[in-house]
Amino acid sequence: MATRLAATRRPHTAPAPSTTDFAVDVFGYLPRTDQRQWAHAYLRGLLDTPGKKTVRQMAKAVTSSPGGAQALQQFISASPWDWTTAREMLARKAADALPQHVWTVGTAVEEKRGNHSVGVHRRFVPRLGRTLNCRIGVGLFLTSAAQSIPVDWTLLLDEAWTLDEERRRRARIPDDVAARPVWADILHLVDRAAALRLSGAAPLVVDLGVSADVARLTEGLAQRERDFVVEVRPDQPLVMARPDLADATSAVRPAPLTARRLLDRPTRTGRTQPHEGIRHLNATSSLVRLAGAHPTSPAAQRTYRLIREQGTDGQQPSRFWITSMPKLRAGDVLALTRRPLRTAAALRELESDFGMLDFEGRSFPGWHHHMTLTSAAYTYGRLRAAAQERYSA
Repeated sequence: MATRLAATRRPHTAPAPSTTDFAVDVFGYLPRTDQRQWAHAYLRGLLDTPGKKTVRQMAKAVTSSPGGAQALQQFISASPWDWTTAREMLARKAADALPQHVWTVGTAVEEKRGNHSVGVHRRFVPRLGRTLNCRIGVGLFLTSAAQSIPVDWTLLLDEAWTLDEERRRRARIPDDVAARPVWADILHLVDRAAALRLSGAAPLVVDLGVSADVARLTEGLAQRERDFVVEVRPDQPLVMARPDLADATSAVRPAPLTARRLLDRPTRTGRTQPHEGIRHLNATSSLVRLAGAHPTSPAAQRTYRLIREQGTDGQQPSRFWITSMPKLRAGDVLALTRRPLRTAAALRELESDFGMLDFEGRSFPGWHHHMTLTSAAYTYGRLRAAAQERYSA
């Protein structure tokens, strides 16, 4: 279903632009010369500084100015520049570079010792299986079968931050920013991405590692008419879509059942064909509707497909996915469910090689500035690697 990025090779293609040209493309809108200069310097620092990418270490790597570290810190933490335009440009570059992409979601978890950095709170992190004092960023990625590129971020804030006026002031949290659950943050990112009109009907693919309220998320996506593939828990309540009850608003509706029980008697069953490198899987599926949604809501009136995947070796636990694309083959759906693995790999690279977790400031704008520059550095690195591969072919 997807074409690998490497498959778009063209002979004698020119190599990727320099960091200077890339910085002009992405940050050329900044109004002041010094802002554009330090955006380029910060980008180079993230790309070229070995090890931990503190402001001091990056300044040593990219400038001989004795005030370089202070200037970089001022630019990233105190300078009042808008980051949304840069992210829109990164999204356009990623959409052009990644064929047949989907949207995916990833979380950046930054463990912190104190409580003064914006967004820090003690939380249980499901994908780590433990409670941490941490800051969590929710990122939206454009993801092909081969690459995943971050294009937007939101910072998870709770009411301990948004309802405390003193903390808001110190962290410079804008007045229009409120506490939201993860599912609402994802929908917020989806709305901003949709406004760019870049990807047409590209679906959103989300696995349980994001730990969102699946019912609220899927209902919100249905209201937006956004296709999706979302992992659900085995005990997720759903309603079987009975063919004799074509009207979803009927008062006579089957009782909700868990995803696992619904597929005890599936309407379809079989082995998927190899697809995008996945092994043979036993896949069972059933047409369903969302339980709990109001009968007249778009979410309640749509028919979805619930798919259970189980490896043929029987060693891995079953995983359950719900999709708004019921006519798509099970093998194609399961191929899409592998895209979040690309996002997880990108997050590891962002952490280890691009300084994503190395921001030392405490403010809300500073965090967003840093995440924007980190995303820009990663995007440049991916595009440069792809261009070099094409050029050397």
